[in-house]
Amino acid sequence: MTTPLHSTLKRALTIDGREYAVTLTAASLKLTLKGKRNGVELAWAQLVSGEAALAVALHASVGAFAAQEAKPTKKRPTAKRPTVKPPTAKRAPRRR
Repeated sequence: MTTPLHSTLKRALTIDGREYAVTLTAASLKLTLKGKRNGVELAWAQLVSGEAALAVALHASVGAFAAQEAKPTKKRPTAKRPTVKPPTAKRAPRRR
């Protein structure tokens, strides 16, 4: 007996020293570079329909990951806030 896939299943995978995230849903399989959002997504129907669709998708995936690695990551400049010391309040002497 097999267990139906009702919710999303995520797993980590290392291929040739690069880390990937594999996401399985009821509709598709998605493979992304770890830390990235965009990756290669294949519908289950495409996988079972034949080798032609799979071959095209695999060739596209190789190009997609190569393009993702070639892009430099943009880092936003961080604006440093000036450190402002709160004013020191002088206390009035206590009455006895």
